[in-house]
Amino acid sequence: MSAAESLAVATVSHWIDGRAISGNSDRKGTISNPATGEVIAEVNFASRADVDTAVASAKAAALDWRATPLSRRAEVMFRLRNLIVEHRERLARIISLENGKTIADALGEVARGLDNVEFACGVPQMLKGGYSEQVSRGVDVYQIRQPLGVVAGITPFNFPAMVPLWMLTNAIACGNAFILKPSEKVPSASVLLAELAREAGVPDGVLNLVQGDKVAVERLLEHPDIKAISFVGSTPVARYIYETATRNGKRVQALGGAKNHMVVLPDADIAMAADAAVSAGYGAAGERCMAISVVVAVGNVADPLINAIRERVARIKVGPGSDAVSEMGPLITRQHRDRVASYLDRAIEEGATLPIDGRQNPVTNGVGYFLGPSLIDHASPGMRCYDDEIFGPVLSVVRVDSYADAVRLVNDNPYGNGTAIFTQNGGAARQFQFDAEVGMVGINVPIPVPVSYYSFGGWKSSLFGDLHMYGPEGLQFYTRAKVVSSRWPDPGASKVDLGFPQVR
Repeated sequence: MSAAESLAVATVSHWIDGRAISGNSDRKGTISNPATGEVIAEVNFASRADVDTAVASAKAAALDWRATPLSRRAEVMFRLRNLIVEHRERLARIISLENGKTIADALGEVARGLDNVEFACGVPQMLKGGYSEQVSRGVDVYQIRQPLGVVAGITPFNFPAMVPLWMLTNAIACGNAFILKPSEKVPSASVLLAELAREAGVPDGVLNLVQGDKVAVERLLEHPDIKAISFVGSTPVARYIYETATRNGKRVQALGGAKNHMVVLPDADIAMAADAAVSAGYGAAGERCMAISVVVAVGNVADPLINAIRERVARIKVGPGSDAVSEMGPLITRQHRDRVASYLDRAIEEGATLPIDGRQNPVTNGVGYFLGPSLIDHASPGMRCYDDEIFGPVLSVVRVDSYADAVRLVNDNPYGNGTAIFTQNGGAARQFQFDAEVGMVGINVPIPVPVSYYSFGGWKSSLFGDLHMYGPEGLQFYTRAKVVSSRWPDPGASKVDLGFPQVR
């Protein structure tokens, strides 16, 4: 079956109350194959009324779902996990077709999403509360965690399966009903996930999808029956989501952009550091918030490191994601490709050099939204290529004299998503993890995305909200604590006492 055939529909619709529906809006968007520029399908855009229908369905379903035994919810998660494994190739083809990433990269995305489904399978263990016996004579106190009700997630184009699975698995396992608004550029993977969830036993209405644009988002942010919003995207939008949703009384976790630095000390293994920089900088065409976008070369390491990067980049095969030999695919849209490419000329104008110009890659002369890997040297704060989140296959090198200069560069940056250090000195690595003001640190690991039983999220302008995503903090986000004080005394011992309750 071809990737196009795997979509099997000409129009991607909403998923509400266990079935695909077109909605009552006549607004649509187009879905393109980034490798060719060809329009391959349309997607229905939700109206405010469509969102209201989805919320009403979720609200009704949440009443029974929260009463469903934990063992049953875990069983559903196990079934969902097995169904995703069974359909992982189909899911990867859909992702590759709409997003442009290679099949291998898409399969890796599915695998990391599966980690979160497997984590959610353990929800009976993880939702255990605490119990304190005899806090006062005959009085026991215990804490339980209960679902919020209806919660929603708004997800980006770069991970059409993984990021939704970061959210919906924990939310549903905790007993909530979940409404997903995926990126309108890559909507089909979410529909397949919804179909698999229904097959796994997720009741109708517990998982709903609304496709669309800002109209759908605005209604989700203001709807009084939605108790929490999860978001992954750019920092300006994350800030807007956070401010708007909290103003409407909602709990919010909004993950924003990044400018991830990879510090390379003079003692680092050059080959290892170059492999890491190329993999983390150009994988998924640089369209991931954990991509390394800045290499901080300390001391005399810059020239040998750049030479090693240049050698590796020359061997990268850029092409359609559907081609088995391709290692890097296109960018998501022509507009985004042109925006990313504009940073190369701007960098030269601002005094940087361009050892590798991705615009010269042969694939960029054909159809599709391709840009080859690019390397900017002698970048510095104040240059647009350094200050902005480019979100493409552009790696910048900043040269500094010392470890202290490198740490200052990392900590002065307004983003605080992830960082990495490459060194063979354990003391330096230990000091860096202490010094770095970011949410995720890698030591000789270029993309320190936590495993599913830890939580994902940055600091500073990379996160708006108090709790990180998935893992233990994800469970905390999708539940609220209730403390119960109980006593079963002899009725004859009861009396009026107007004083403050005592425990001694």
